[in-house]
This record gives sequence, structure tokens and C-alpha cells, in this order.
Amino acid sequence: MTDFPEAGLRRRTLLRGVLAGAAALGAAPLLSGCDSPIAAGLVRTQLDRSTVTFWNLFGGGDGARLKTMLDKYSQDHGSGSLTASTFAWGDPYYTKLTLATVGGQPPDVAVSHLTRMQNLAEADLLTPITDEMLAGAGLAASDFNQNAWANQKRGGKNYAIPLDTHPFVLFYNVDVCQKAGLLDGNGQLKPIQGIDQWEAALDAAKKATGSYAVASASVGDFATPWRFFQTLYSQMAGNTPFLGDSGRSITVNQDLARKALTYIQRMSTQGWLAPTSDYAGAEGLMFTGKAAFYLEGEWELTTAQAVKGLKFGMAPFPQLFDNKAAQADSHTFVLPKKDRSPEETQRAMGFIAAMLKQSMTWAQGGHIPAYLPTLNSSEYQRLEPQASYSEVAQYTHYDALAWYSGSGSVFENIVGAQIALVQQHLASPDAALSSITSQLSPYLNAANPL
Repeated sequence: MTDFPEAGLRRRTLLRGVLAGAAALGAAPLLSGCDSPIAAGLVRTQLDRSTVTFWNLFGGGDGARLKTMLDKYSQDHGSGSLTASTFAWGDPYYTKLTLATVGGQPPDVAVSHLTRMQNLAEADLLTPITDEMLAGAGLAASDFNQNAWANQKRGGKNYAIPLDTHPFVLFYNVDVCQKAGLLDGNGQLKPIQGIDQWEAALDAAKKATGSYAVASASVGDFATPWRFFQTLYSQMAGNTPFLGDSGRSITVNQDLARKALTYIQRMSTQGWLAPTSDYAGAEGLMFTGKAAFYLEGEWELTTAQAVKGLKFGMAPFPQLFDNKAAQADSHTFVLPKKDRSPEETQRAMGFIAAMLKQSMTWAQGGHIPAYLPTLNSSEYQRLEPQASYSEVAQYTHYDALAWYSGSGSVFENIVGAQIALVQQHLASPDAALSSITSQLSPYLNAANPL
């Protein structure tokens, strides 16, 4: 991968024009909930340079845990040391971050999914993070999960500091699995490896529930079907990235993709996998004992914990094919590109270090800490069920790079929608692959809007 000397200039003039037009048309109402940092980005006013400005996209339980971490930082560094803003998840957040950066005054530090940060880096909207900058904050590359660390690099440079890994995992209902004979003497799910053991477990679970064995959303949710497919596909020897050449070509192994889709449909037609359920309905099946297993990102840990009387466990998604693998993304800290004094750089890096040192608070919500001093601590190793699936961070697969891919992206919506139709028995694997190719085609040659 080469550096990106001109990438950031591709549409910089156009975007600045958009910013100017937005300001002239009174766009502030469209940016409701934004405080002084976004306003400064629009009208180029100056913020207090002694205050760390921080943007994020966390809501729900993640948002509550982040607030605890931010409050601790403010207590330790004094009032006025931090201005934090939270924006709507997904494209609205990344659009605001892009516009503010192009406008000349982005936040000092921002959160980005690793899969979305790559495009920001390629567009020259992020400040590279050097070993000296890390050392100045008491950090080093060796402090982090090396899978996540390697995937944040672009052109040999560091562009993000991973906070976590959040993979696709297996939730299980303890009472149902006990009835099905799937637990060991310690009340944990017995190891499952390979198709035969998995299908035997599904048969036993279906018999125990009288309904389904496993639930995974397929209605009104395109991210979950994509995560499910990518997990199965990534376990197969010979898999290739779905996209190549930074999203300008489709490079997925068609035979293996068809095999993964066929298996999803088999699970559904056999009555093991609920064919049609939305996000809440899928987890509700497991919560109420109508399914033994639930497939989703580990962040639904806090939802399960809130269900009165529910006894549940969590485990890595079983290795069904050739290799251990699971789809995942990571939340990272990035430095949006701006002129910084050495003191401002040190302050921003110090803020990131302070957040990392509170990774145990973050881990309460299910995310696997990327910061190894926390991950390897005895305190984390005693944390259940989080510690029971932490190994997954070593073999996760991130989405292929494209300006239209990553968490909450157009790619995820297009591909996930077709996978969902396969699960619902409404499309064959071949028809789904054909539709995916057709719908992605306009994006292959489209210019990166950044």
C-alpha cells in the first residue's frame, strides 16, 4: 500500500463549497445537538486550545460507560479540560466529521470504526500517529492487540489507536442448553467444532425448544446477515476479500460465497435457524427459550443482562469449516487532520491514553479490550462472560476497504439485504450473488466523494 499524497485534494474544493453553502443557507438546524466544535468548523471561529475536543457516536450502554470514562478524565484534569460531543451513529457522524475536518477545525480526537477510518486516512483527513507520539503518552505499538493494530495501518503509517474489538459471537440460553445436554460440568457450553458437531447441537436444541435452535436477524437489519455470512466465509480456506483495489473490483471467491450462502439457507430450511425475525425479535427468541442460540455482536451482552431471570452464556462462534474466524470491527481513536502545536498533540494523545487506561469500564459492555495491559489483567480474566470469548480478537476478519464499505455502509446494506433474502427462502444463493454484483457495479467505478 502506498502513501496518499493527493488523495485529500480530490474533492476538497467542492466540499469547502458545500460547507460555505450550508452556512449561507442557515444549516445550523440540520446540525442540532452539535456544540461549539462543529460550529467552529463551519464558521472558522477559534476554540479554546487548552481544551480537548472529542467527538463520538456512542449511545445506549456504550454511551453510559463512555460518560463514566469522560467524567473521570474531567475530574482528573479539571473543569474546562474536555468538551465531548455525541452524534448519530453511522453516516451522519462520519459526514459531520469529514465536513468539520475539511472546514479546518475538527475535534482534537474522534472515534472511528476501524473499517471507516481507512477511508478517512486514504482521503488525507487524519494525522498519522508516530512512535514518538505514542511514547510521549506512555504507549507503544506492542500495547495493543496486533490483529487490530495491523489493520489500522495504511501505507506503512499508523492512523488509529484501537480501543476494542467487537466480533460476531454466539449467545446461548443456559436453561435450554442444559435441557439439550449441551453444557459441561461447569455449566458452560461444550466445545463445538465442525459441521457434524454443530448440526448435532442444533438438532438437540431444536428438540429442547420445540421451536428453533438458533436466531439471527434477517428482517429490517442488513448488518447482521452480513456479519453471519462474513464469519462463515472467512472460515473457509481460499477465501478472498469481497472487494479489491480499494473497492474498484469484486474479488470474492464466488464458489465459497455460494457455499456460505447455501449453508445459511440449509440451516433455515432445516428449521434450525429462524428464517424471519427482526433485531429485537431474534434476541427475544433466545431470551424466552424459543431458541437455544442467538448470533450477534457481543454488545448485546448488556441487553441480555437486563432480562430478569435469564441465565445466558457467550462463546466464540464455532469453527465450522477450515479455520477459526469471525467478522468484527473495532472502535478506534483518531486524530482528524489539523495544525497542532507539540503541546496540543501531547494533550490529545494523553486523553487517548487516559481512555485506554479505563478499558475495564469499557469492557463491561462486552467489547474486547484492544489495550493489552487490560486484556491480560487478572481483573479482566475474571470477568464473565466477557473473558470466555476474548480469544476471538486474535482471528477476526475486518471488512474489505472501499469508500462505500465498513460498519453502517452502503456495501453492508446491499450485500446484507441479499443474504437476508437467502435466509428467508426468498432468493437462491446464485440469485443473491447476481443481485449483489449488479447492485455494487455502480460503486466500483464511482469516484470517492472524499
